[in-house]
Amino acid sequence: MKVVGLWTALVVVSCALQTSLLTFVNVDGFSANLLLLLTVSAAYLRGHEFGVFFGFMAGLLQDLTTGGYFGLATFSYMTAGMVFGKFSTNIFRDRSLLPVISAVPALALHFAITIIFLLMLGRQIDFIAFMKFDFWPAAIMQVVLAWPVHRLMNALNDYTKQRR
Repeated sequence: MKVVGLWTALVVVSCALQTSLLTFVNVDGFSANLLLLLTVSAAYLRGHEFGVFFGFMAGLLQDLTTGGYFGLATFSYMTAGMVFGKFSTNIFRDRSLLPVISAVPALALHFAITIIFLLMLGRQIDFIAFMKFDFWPAAIMQVVLAWPVHRLMNALNDYTKQRR
């Protein structure tokens, strides 16, 4: 029960940090998506099933706190957890560079799902302005925070494996 509480506390504290403190640390108005980084790291460390579950928890909490399109972050994070968790069976799991490399593709997947959803709703999107002003500033922040987040997740993963 303590293990579930640790993972839940991590998601809640990370969501609080993402929606409060990280909004002040931004590049052109975009800050890092801490919950997406945690989901990708959890998927690499624990596999696709845990990645999907972690993505569900993180996305649901973000959907509940931000007030955007309900279910969009949940679906996006679950998809990222599944995709990157499938890679974890073929890759050595303790490599620290892998989550840094995966930060940009994970963000691209998240933005692609969001854009497809918005296009299905009939919204107009300027892709060139989106790439220039939205994607690349967010990608820079993702890469900067990817390594420390993965080190934190790796330490928590090792601690919870010992507690079983």
